[in-house]
Amino acid sequence: MAITVKNRKIGIAPRKVRQVCDLVRNKKASEALKTLRFCEKKEIALMLTKLINSGLAIAADSEKYDIDNLVITKIFADEGPTLKRIMPRAQGRAYRIRKRTSHVTVELKEA
Repeated sequence: MAITVKNRKIGIAPRKVRQVCDLVRNKKASEALKTLRFCEKKEIALMLTKLINSGLAIAADSEKYDIDNLVITKIFADEGPTLKRIMPRAQGRAYRIRKRTSHVTVELKEA
């Protein structure tokens, strides 16, 4: 049985989140937290750290899982709703700016 934790409508583009997700996929939770601590994309790493810690807290409360053996089996970022904004440009034109959001899902299983 797996623990699934989700975070929705994050104000970061999914393409950027996927780069950090690839760093921690198929690693133990403790090892993944160490990797995220020194990741250069701080905002994304902080968000993923909170998600993993949330999953570990759920595992500790249920007492069914051994926290030391939990592995991140699935971690992915799907595209969320896109906020559409308009930027005024020269000669009365307007350009559309797409502010992308993402939905992140983390699944923890025992190894």
